[in-house]
Amino acid sequence: MTGVTFRVVFVCMGNICRSPTAEVVFRKLVTDAGLADRVEIASAGTGGWHVGNGADRRSLAALRERGYDGSGHRARQFERDWFDRYDLVVAMDRENERDLRRLAAGLPGAAEKIRLLRSYDGTPAGDAGVAELDVPDPYYGEGDGFARVLDMVESACAALLAEVRRNVAA
Repeated sequence: MTGVTFRVVFVCMGNICRSPTAEVVFRKLVTDAGLADRVEIASAGTGGWHVGNGADRRSLAALRERGYDGSGHRARQFERDWFDRYDLVVAMDRENERDLRRLAAGLPGAAEKIRLLRSYDGTPAGDAGVAELDVPDPYYGEGDGFARVLDMVESACAALLAEVRRNVAA
């Protein structure tokens, strides 16, 4: 990609539900903002169980219902050297964040690139007074779990776009 000035990778566990959803949503937001030639977007999993597979059919259905196309996705596993490639590594939940921080250990500047997706959207505090920053894994559930994940992802990605704009403009 010529002219790319900022690179973002979304990370969940297997790279078939949450992180590809975030990748697809954020790619559309970036394209609509006229920044597609300046921002590179990817996704990956902390585990390699699904490498090469497409996104979960339920994620694809939720995306399709809102006008997104995730059909081209192929799962990948996050590699330690990607901390050098990406400017921002966005974890979907605290477990993924912990896994990424372990992987980043000893790499200068790597841990500072890791953020939770929902930290961008001003997520309100829950019953215990603590913000619920995890995007829950819908894989083992049914019902509207994939649509709820998409709601969270759309909200947080819209807020993330503002930060990326600042970085691209700098």
